[in-house]
Amino acid sequence: MDAAAPTPKLPPRWFIRTAWVVHRAMYRVSRGRFGLWTPRPGRWGTVVLRTTGRRSGAERAAILAYLEDGPNLVTLAMNGWADPEPAWWLNLQATPEATVDLKDGRRDVRARAAQGAERDRLWAAYLAIDASTAQHAARRSRPTAIVVLEHR
Repeated sequence: MDAAAPTPKLPPRWFIRTAWVVHRAMYRVSRGRFGLWTPRPGRWGTVVLRTTGRRSGAERAAILAYLEDGPNLVTLAMNGWADPEPAWWLNLQATPEATVDLKDGRRDVRARAAQGAERDRLWAAYLAIDASTAQHAARRSRPTAIVVLEHR
């Protein structure tokens, strides 16, 4: 990353959260017909991740961007570029088994954080789609986890 490159501006936090609420509502109201798409070259897809709440034990759902890496799905635990870890990632750390709803159906997965060379390769794949991802991640006080969702 070029040190002189300007930091991309982010919309206000209230706007990001409102966009998430609208996206989830669009998916729910359309009964899944709208709101999810598959990745294609130069663009990530979206998936509904269903986790078990680490404190409540209740099902929790989040719509996330993802890339495909062979049979695995890969996402970033970035929380809208905010500093705290996203709740879905904390839930997966407590209970790695989850379910994803894809455009073409449901899949049972097991989550893990990518490490070492795998992490570097997957990070590069995200940067190939959106180079500003690194600048957004630099706003955070901790490294952004790259979460691999393996088919189980």
